[in-house]
Amino acid sequence: MDPQALSFQPGVHDGNPIIKILFAYDEALIARVKKIGARWSRRMNCWYVHDTSEYREKFKMQNSIRTTIGFHDLGEENKHALKQLVQLLQLKGYSPGTVKSYQSEFIQLLRVIGKRSVNTLSHQKLKDYFNWCLVKEKLSESTVHCRLNAVKFYFEQVLHGEKFYWDIPRPKKPLKMPKVISEEKILEGLFKIENLKHRTLLITAYSAGLRVSEVVRLKLTDIDSDRMQIRIEAAKGKKDRMATLAKATLQILREYVASYNPKKYLFVGQVENEPYSTRSAQQVFNKVFKQMGLPATISFHSLRHSYATHLLENGTDIKFIQELLGHNDIRTTLR
Repeated sequence: MDPQALSFQPGVHDGNPIIKILFAYDEALIARVKKIGARWSRRMNCWYVHDTSEYREKFKMQNSIRTTIGFHDLGEENKHALKQLVQLLQLKGYSPGTVKSYQSEFIQLLRVIGKRSVNTLSHQKLKDYFNWCLVKEKLSESTVHCRLNAVKFYFEQVLHGEKFYWDIPRPKKPLKMPKVISEEKILEGLFKIENLKHRTLLITAYSAGLRVSEVVRLKLTDIDSDRMQIRIEAAKGKKDRMATLAKATLQILREYVASYNPKKYLFVGQVENEPYSTRSAQQVFNKVFKQMGLPATISFHSLRHSYATHLLENGTDIKFIQELLGHNDIRTTLR
């Protein structure tokens, strides 16, 4: 298989190591990955295979994985530790995204220590590990924060360790201003999109200030045309909220529904009756806006930042914007 059309990432599925196969929607590629035994994960929104030396050779992945220690080389005690971590996160009702993130970050530590029991790591050894992540691996401050949270959860929540044990300094995160796109540029980009599904998805996200994870999981029943609102279920922090449905967006949605006839999810993915993947939505955004001379750092989330900024510039009260975005802290909205 030609690896040029695909990208690969190590991951974990149901406690087992996997290789995620990532690519833009393409029926020919789907047929090809199916032939080699790949499976579709609705939770991860991607195709995957078990992490074996045969697949790594097939995908030419040897140089793309940071650590040389594979999951199968871990001791049984560390495999059990990972399962305990995932189980407790699920029992405590953490979101699938958080479970996936903590699971992935914790396994990076396990890959480094190999068969040595994670339960025997001293305070200093853990300090050394996080310093290595910053200095040698050159991971971002945000990634190290997430990794520290995952390891902290294991020692404090799973092993019931004392909290003072975690006197480990956290790297200071850089305070970056959100990237905003002008109304003119957003309209210019949207009008360039010929595919009705792609155009409707981006218009819905921008006009209601939705996160990419929120717009792809919208259901037909979430659109309330009588009250001109969009219901967002179990958003970030497991909070429900209502977003404003613009009249122009409603008209576009009606045209889209008449053409595509979705049954449950508003935007259906490559698997029938399953939601559009966040990765595919991000690729739709990148295909349009990355070619317009805008800063390379913009992302799908820039639509949400732009929505809030444009509301503020047009005189909308900041407290109302906070409610629309679903922020707990007004300082998040102000920034």
